[in-house]
Amino acid sequence: MLGHQSGRRGIRGLAGAVIAIFLLCGFAPFAHGAVDSLKIGAPLCYVVTPEDPGAEMPSPSDYRCHGRPRGYQAGTLWLHMPVQARSAGDDLALLVHLTRFDRLTIFSTYADGAVRTFGVARGDFGTHWRDGGQIVFRLPDRDVPVASLTMRFDRLASHDLLRARLMPGSEADREGTLVGPLIGGALTLLLLGTIYNLSLAHGVRRQFIAWHGAWAACVFIWGLIWSQLALLVVPGIAGTLSSQICTFLSTLAIACATASAVTSLERSLLPRALRIGVLLLGAAVALVGLPAAFAVGPAIEPIGQILGVLIIADLLAVTAAIVTAWRRGSVEARDFALAWAVPMATLGATQLLDLNDRLLGGGAQIAVLMASAFQTIWLSFAITRRLARLRIERDAAQAAQAELDELARRDSLTGLLNRRGFIAAAGEALALAERENIAFGLLLIDVDRFKAVNDHFGHDVGDRVLRRIADRLRQWEGDICTAGRLGGEEFVLIVRGLAGRPLAEFADRVRIGIAGQGYDGLLPADMPVTVSIGLADTGAATSFPLLYRLADEALYEAKRGGRNRVVIHASGRTALPPRPARRA
Repeated sequence: MLGHQSGRRGIRGLAGAVIAIFLLCGFAPFAHGAVDSLKIGAPLCYVVTPEDPGAEMPSPSDYRCHGRPRGYQAGTLWLHMPVQARSAGDDLALLVHLTRFDRLTIFSTYADGAVRTFGVARGDFGTHWRDGGQIVFRLPDRDVPVASLTMRFDRLASHDLLRARLMPGSEADREGTLVGPLIGGALTLLLLGTIYNLSLAHGVRRQFIAWHGAWAACVFIWGLIWSQLALLVVPGIAGTLSSQICTFLSTLAIACATASAVTSLERSLLPRALRIGVLLLGAAVALVGLPAAFAVGPAIEPIGQILGVLIIADLLAVTAAIVTAWRRGSVEARDFALAWAVPMATLGATQLLDLNDRLLGGGAQIAVLMASAFQTIWLSFAITRRLARLRIERDAAQAAQAELDELARRDSLTGLLNRRGFIAAAGEALALAERENIAFGLLLIDVDRFKAVNDHFGHDVGDRVLRRIADRLRQWEGDICTAGRLGGEEFVLIVRGLAGRPLAEFADRVRIGIAGQGYDGLLPADMPVTVSIGLADTGAATSFPLLYRLADEALYEAKRGGRNRVVIHASGRTALPPRPARRA
């Protein structure tokens, strides 16, 4: 029940985000009522002539105000409009949005017949470009009002892609003041998202994060070029080349986003046919983006229509994949669905709604840029949170495994290292002692006549005796000593930094300490617990197996010599320590 409630809340949030994007794109014009959108027939009229740099403006009677212009891609398209009666001295600005053409010339005709001419050419926008992919022409302020405007486009790619607006200069300045920080902020977020996601993908080796980083990089570069900020560095790409690069980058970004969304979902939760189909649609968008970017002439319009259909199909397929994985319990689908919803809804809105005059004049492009910046930050946060959870789970699993490994190295009765754990620790300690050129000794400790304890008092008492011996040995553990239980009643100590007589004296203190540990309540006073100890040091052996064998021989000598004593094996011979072993 809780899972269904969570799913319903997520779907409601997803729907809310989609609705919010459509409301933003559809009903937020950010434009003053004095702004005139210029389109053919409302109020632009047109005439098409052969390309001739020295041609004069056609007469007003040559223009047509209905139908669609034809054959202008290889010639010149003239667009003419009368300007509504305005007061003399009105400050007007004509804004033409980035599109493909070889040359644009503006003719501003005043009521007294005077004409002012200015323009831009492919690869050279001069000082007329502005943030937001717009070319701005400030009409000269004269004592008489502007009567008409004429725009001349040489080799315009498509009049359907042409967007122009006439507005008061103050409105244009206000838009410029607002759009610059918005675009700069969005590009900054996209750049940070690109660096973060690509670095994260390199660190954690996750495919979908790499695809998301590639998507953010494409949108960032696209935003730099579309906004024309790239002209600060490479002014020669102004115009057609910028538009072509932007078209290709936008389709490549869609393909990368598709791959990121699909690869973020578990393979087992997504039907193979759906997964492959979505990826193929994303690849198709990128492939069609190539001819769309470089097409010229009438072919650009049908290619653009095909591309629009593919984009809508891709969005629907990605949505189907996310919903399918979500319904099957995908954690990634729940985490990332809402982040993907915002740019997907925005992209869908750009295909279905006319946003040309919305959002500070930036239209569909600025909507996509803002949504992409939002999505990058959202998804980067979601990825980080998801990876943090995975890291916590991994750390917990590693801690549990380390605890299991440690338990496997420990004796279950005494808590000391068992045979396997002690041999590994002793090998490491001996290697370290050799590197640092310090002495190293091994003490094999065997409880005397322990079988009698088990036979007379039972194994439970015997186990408690062994635990007390282990407690006493544990008191010596530290930087120079490591204790272990090899099995039965046999214990072991490795000692770093002692050899010869000092090692034998230390072993004797161990013998006395074990005997004096106190076994009241376990054994009668006339039944003391004593141990025999065999020693060997690195003066007699340089490998652990040989060291162990020599210590074992010394222990056997201690047992044969009467028990409750210490014997050290030195220089290849078995000898008693300098002073006789004392009885406990």
